[in-house]
Amino acid sequence: MEVITHGGSTVSDDDSVANEYLTFTLGSEEYAIDILKVQEIRGYEQPTLIANSPPFIKGVINLRGIIVPIVDLRIKFNLGKIEYTPFTVVVILNVAGRVIGAVVDSVSDVFSLTRAQIRPAPDFSGTFDTKYILGLAAVETRMMIVTDIERLMTSADMELIDATATSS
Repeated sequence: MEVITHGGSTVSDDDSVANEYLTFTLGSEEYAIDILKVQEIRGYEQPTLIANSPPFIKGVINLRGIIVPIVDLRIKFNLGKIEYTPFTVVVILNVAGRVIGAVVDSVSDVFSLTRAQIRPAPDFSGTFDTKYILGLAAVETRMMIVTDIERLMTSADMELIDATATSS
């Protein structure tokens, strides 16, 4: 079914259904992820280091009996100097049946965004990988990078998390 908007353009029902996104900051940028993937938000605590893991895997924590790998997204996205402050948090995610923690600078808000509000990411001609970016959303004066967190966390280079966390 299609709906006619005030401007005369047609929008499908899928475009007008709003989904909620949790926004967080990494450096000076604001990112948004599907809130249905978020299990909880915790203060940052130093994880137990795992030998020979990639630099972006900070280690593991014990979350009520579940061993959870912790990924620092600032390191994963090459965002420069990493500082842990009182605002640094771990977003506990449930993606593809796995529990994974993502370190971010801070969490911001929850926004309802329709598919029509999320604009495609620009094509950067292969200078860097945008396959984890669903698009960009502008809300008032804020620009958010809408990220496919499940695709990111289940990507081939992240498969190391399962091997690291379960081998011992």
